[in-house]
Amino acid sequence: MKQYLKLILFLPLLSFGQSGENKAKLKDHSANPALTLSDSFFIQTEQLTLKAATELSILVRQKALELNKQVCIAIVDSSGQIIILSRGDGVGPHNTEAARRKAFSSLSTKTSTLSLARNAKLTASTENLAHLPELLLLGGGVPLYHHDKIIGAVGVAGGGSPENDDQIARAAQLLEADLIAK
Repeated sequence: MKQYLKLILFLPLLSFGQSGENKAKLKDHSANPALTLSDSFFIQTEQLTLKAATELSILVRQKALELNKQVCIAIVDSSGQIIILSRGDGVGPHNTEAARRKAFSSLSTKTSTLSLARNAKLTASTENLAHLPELLLLGGGVPLYHHDKIIGAVGVAGGGSPENDDQIARAAQLLEADLIAK
């Protein structure tokens, strides 16, 4: 009796699976275009791993220490989500948000925030970039690329100047090149 009960409870689950015929219809573009799934609906992306982000942050922190600076470091993935956010000893709390926004700005615009800040002053239309809520037009944000695709960005704040922050953040690009070579 218990065996039959298990079988009865299991049978409805089988009805939810697709038969080979239904799968064929989904692949057949003539069957129903609204249900057709195409490879053009999807893109493959490469994700920055926690391990890579950790190594990048270590290299960035080492560069900051070479300049005798304590900084905040933010590393975001290709969707702008934080992977690592760290604040050096004694760095002001506002710098954690500045580092995050620099990383996001660099990712979003696919350019360094130092270049972005300098270029934004060139014309009246690009000056408006400074008024977008999430963008921070201060040096220290650098995009990270792998196989010519953006995979994330690093943001640095608290290095004493936009130029210092930019120089420190660029240390992450060196490691990324090393990771690709391995």
